[in-house]
Amino acid sequence: RGSIIEVERNTLSRSRSKADEARAKMVRISVLNDALRNMVNAERKGKRQVLIRPSSKVVVKFLQVMLKNGYINEFVLVDDHRAGKIVVSLNGRLNKCGVISPRYDFSHHEVESWVGRLLPSRLFGKIVVTTSSGIMDHEEARRKKVGGKVLGFFY
Repeated sequence: RGSIIEVERNTLSRSRSKADEARAKMVRISVLNDALRNMVNAERKGKRQVLIRPSSKVVVKFLQVMLKNGYINEFVLVDDHRAGKIVVSLNGRLNKCGVISPRYDFSHHEVESWVGRLLPSRLFGKIVVTTSSGIMDHEEARRKKVGGKVLGFFY
């Protein structure tokens, strides 16, 4: 009877260690999604600044579009000799922002349908798209008559 209990204990401890191992191997799926989610959460709590890590070129370009449209005050890149960090200064204008995954194709003819699906009004908010001319908002893509892929939105 004592040996059966020991066998059960060993199998239980073995299954726990596999679960711990699986938890240790979690990977970050979308850096942009994590960054935008951190910004929205900090904005909802009323924070004035938020730290985003890790940094990427896509996150920096997305923030430049937000800065150009006045949804954030400024951002500073912090080089830590790793993946990098960004300190974003919030101004209270951001209600929601998000990533569209997968990155759907769109042409400059389809801009209105995407605006109707993602934004609460045609008058405010932007859809960020990546094109052959770089990362820009949907209005600039319509002016330049270029298509590409939808990255995300903010309003």
